[in-house]
Amino acid sequence: MPKTSLIPDNPAALEQAVAALAAAMADPSRVKMLCALMDGRAWTATELSAAADVAPSTASGHLNRLVEGKLITCLSQGRHRYYRLAGHEVAEMVEQMMGLSWSRISPPETTAPKSMREARTCYDHLAGTVAVQMYDFMHSAGWLVPDGSALTLYGREQFMQRGIPISANPRRKACCACLDWSERRFHLGGEAGAALLTYLDSKGWIQRVTGFREVTITTAGRAALQKSFSG
Repeated sequence: MPKTSLIPDNPAALEQAVAALAAAMADPSRVKMLCALMDGRAWTATELSAAADVAPSTASGHLNRLVEGKLITCLSQGRHRYYRLAGHEVAEMVEQMMGLSWSRISPPETTAPKSMREARTCYDHLAGTVAVQMYDFMHSAGWLVPDGSALTLYGREQFMQRGIPISANPRRKACCACLDWSERRFHLGGEAGAALLTYLDSKGWIQRVTGFREVTITTAGRAALQKSFSG
């Protein structure tokens, strides 16, 4: 008879794993590194030490801790070593934690630059005010199921009509409502969110800011988004 209980077979091991994950993140410098890596690029240790404002020797210890915690991976290319987030799940967790953290701050003010609040990358999908507005439109227009965990049949048709490829058998979450840390509302994550960002980029509706998470919406992009993703 198949198991239906959600209780893990080894609760002690699960508790230890959760504690180890929390411990790996329990340092402001390591959190800064994780946030820097949210731009989806691979960074060098030197770049991450500057982002975290710590000495290179100190950064090395933090990076080792993050690698051991399986939050980031280290890639060797020639004489250089690069670090990047271990996967989409890590990026989603970091973004969710940023949103939760902002909700605990009173008064709820942010010092993030206006350009970053408007549009930025959240690992491999779009975030910020523009992304939240697009999500709101897709949700109200019936492209998404109520909790944002999947595209509806109508939503898939809308993506296909616009030439946005969606896999029938995705190897990750097909779609998810990702909490936006600056807006504290949802934007589109998962494979659908990644496909949407690629589509916007290919159309020339957005421009990446090299080395940063900020994204610039082009003049043509603003007109196109108003036409295609607004009520």
